[in-house]
Amino acid sequence: MEKIDILSLTLEELQEKLLQIGEKKYRALQVFQWLHCKKAESFEEMTNISAQTKAALVEKFYINSTKIQKRLVSSIDNTVKYLYALPDGNKVETVLMEYHHGNSICLSTQAGCKMGCKFCASTKAGFVRNLLPSEILLQIYETERDSGRKIDSVVLMGIGEPLDNFDNTVKFLNILSHKDGRNMSLRHVSLSTCGLADKIYALAELKLPLTLSVSLHAPTDEKRSEIMPVNLKYPIKELIKACGDYFRITGRRISFEFSLIKGVNDDMETAKELISLLKPLGVCHVNLIPINEIREGGYQKSGFVSVFQQTLIKGGLNATVRRTLGADIEAACGQLRRDNI
Repeated sequence: MEKIDILSLTLEELQEKLLQIGEKKYRALQVFQWLHCKKAESFEEMTNISAQTKAALVEKFYINSTKIQKRLVSSIDNTVKYLYALPDGNKVETVLMEYHHGNSICLSTQAGCKMGCKFCASTKAGFVRNLLPSEILLQIYETERDSGRKIDSVVLMGIGEPLDNFDNTVKFLNILSHKDGRNMSLRHVSLSTCGLADKIYALAELKLPLTLSVSLHAPTDEKRSEIMPVNLKYPIKELIKACGDYFRITGRRISFEFSLIKGVNDDMETAKELISLLKPLGVCHVNLIPINEIREGGYQKSGFVSVFQQTLIKGGLNATVRRTLGADIEAACGQLRRDNI
């Protein structure tokens, strides 16, 4: 009999599984809290569980695990970048960042990425598979164990496209926010997508109170298709309509990520096109990102970040510049994994 990944089960699923083996419903809550509040790594640690029940758990379930393969610590801003090895040998990256409001963690949702964005290192080594809910959760739990720092907020902006791993990502969010488990408010979670319009609609229907960040990076189909192949399937008009409907359904403001690339999308004409595209949406936010240069990309950082930002603000958009963290350890996602496979 193939054992079940217990860390990937919601409380309701765990209750059902334990009832099937003759355990009381309350027992599932105890186990769930051991796993997600106390971060137990074995059933033996569960001191209020009988030996007989522990034996039944061992027979039917396993507790997934991951190991730190490499850790890089920034001497500039205390950012820590982890390369985690999964049980099957695949590797993912996680970045721990320190802000004035607390500690934030950038999580991967896939081993590799199939989206093919030209400026991103995550896609260079290719796509292997989706991560399980447990493998996304373990990036938080292992990072807290290693660093001794409590994670206050989560960004799903690491390796992979979260909405391409829709079911596992949603289950991860369910487990993370469950009131009887970790109980993290989804208001402290940001989910980044390169623009899978159909999945944006699916996410909207769930009405989760998270922040949706859309990687836009260009205001026209011609420019966006050149650097983001996903635009060929979901062109800008379709994407922007999905974003408008998402806001209408959820009432949640959308953040648009815009990486500024020298000579590609950092001119004033592009800024004006961006204003014309986004202003009709009403409430949105533009997060300008000084691009992380990667060896294979050939793209360079723009020298017009401040000018671009001021142009957007004068045009009526709320625009900020993302703070660069971990520059001395290449904290941009994908670079560490690419060099270690």
